[in-house]
Amino acid sequence: MTDLARRPSASSDGPSSSDPAPDPNRWRALGVCLAVGFMTLLDVSIVNVALPSIETSLGAGSSQIQWIVAGYALAFGLVLVPAGRVGDLYSRRLLFVVGLAGFVLTSAGAGLVQSATALSIVRLAQGVTAGLVNPQVLALIQELFSGAERGKAFGLFGTTIGLSTAIGPLLGGGILAVFGEDQGWRGVFLVNVPIGIVLLPLAWKWLPGRDRSRARSKLHLDVPGLLLLAAATVFGMLPFVLTTGQGDSPARWWFLLPGAVLLAAFVGWERWEGKRGRDPVVAGELVRTASFTGGALVGIAYFAGFTGIFLVVTLYLQTGLGFSPLQAGLVQTPFAVMSAIFAQVGGRQVNRRGRPVVVVGLVVVAVGLAGADVVSAALQGTAGALALSACLAVAGAGSGLVISPNQTLTLAEVPRSVAGVAGGVLQTGQRVGSAVGVAATTAIFFSTVAAGPRSQEVFGEALSDGLRVSLGLVVLALVLAIVDLRRRAGHQHGAHDASAARHRVE
Repeated sequence: MTDLARRPSASSDGPSSSDPAPDPNRWRALGVCLAVGFMTLLDVSIVNVALPSIETSLGAGSSQIQWIVAGYALAFGLVLVPAGRVGDLYSRRLLFVVGLAGFVLTSAGAGLVQSATALSIVRLAQGVTAGLVNPQVLALIQELFSGAERGKAFGLFGTTIGLSTAIGPLLGGGILAVFGEDQGWRGVFLVNVPIGIVLLPLAWKWLPGRDRSRARSKLHLDVPGLLLLAAATVFGMLPFVLTTGQGDSPARWWFLLPGAVLLAAFVGWERWEGKRGRDPVVAGELVRTASFTGGALVGIAYFAGFTGIFLVVTLYLQTGLGFSPLQAGLVQTPFAVMSAIFAQVGGRQVNRRGRPVVVVGLVVVAVGLAGADVVSAALQGTAGALALSACLAVAGAGSGLVISPNQTLTLAEVPRSVAGVAGGVLQTGQRVGSAVGVAATTAIFFSTVAAGPRSQEVFGEALSDGLRVSLGLVVLALVLAIVDLRRRAGHQHGAHDASAARHRVE
């Protein structure tokens, strides 16, 4: 039996005689959640292929381009934990709908702006609205599903994450091909508007309302804790989202110092809040859940490893090989396809096999990236692109076995009362990991390109160097997953010995 199957019934989220009847709209609600989650996560990667178009159309400078990309990710990561906490305390449906409405409005604004500065500002606002929605998705899956159904639901969510990240360049390239590279970037944002308008009434109809069993007078929102965490997140992410590999100032790393101080202050404040019997931002039961901590660390390392792949591959294909945005997207599509297929496999297997599913997936991702490293250095042109696409397909298959099973295992023992903040913490870690990984891979890529003549061979070497950074981070995730696997095995062995001893006494 797996670690999921062995959990005691008191802490399990599987079905029991005391559980309420399943929500009849749960699968419809999941469909709405996944569609909205796809849109918000897609906007992290789809903009990459549109950057040259934005630069030409709006006359954007390098710093403005940087904030158009980084501002969204920064605001997204900043809001996740507070949004999860507010959703837990008040109403996940209300926060979901408010966030979705805001995302529709800011997407329209991003598609209609007339200056690069305005687009940078709107992207910050768009990131905030995306951050309001996403913790509610994970919390609603926790709330609506249990047992094997939850594994299936998280499998679908893992498919959504993999597709949104990997298929962004393809969709962006397709939109630019249809509307033209001069103004086609506007369609990248405006496409969210009609979809969001359709989803808004469905979300209000099918998502469950606020749990009225908790009296509003007993709810407490830890504002100082939220502010400390927000400030720590900003200072912690800034050095990474400001890293491009092209003349970056070393002074940006000083932002980490106040970030560390603020994080320490946040931890101290949270402990004090807990001792006073208040509701801290990060609940004590969440911190004490070892499965959550271990899974969150795996997620941070993995997202740091795999997110940076797509930006350096896009740069290599478009800048190094002269591919169009659509062609660059097609090369990366096999990753998305295989990730979607194997996310379903992982969602089915995680309830039976547990953490080994994630370990196997990480090994497969590492093999795919190692192959991509070899072919990017050895082959150029169309042959190199095709070989790279095949290696990315292998990595995509492994990724499908990592993301959704790790989500399931990480949240399996989290109480439903703090599911929103758990989802916020988990996704904040993923966003920080993504920022670190993208910064590291692109910095290495650009430094290699700058060191030699601009040729296909040099761009191939740059891609190889960037992929090695990603590979190292994936291997780190693998080590963390193995450590968590051994911890779970030791816990199960101890529980088995204790049960056997009780039976002998009886």
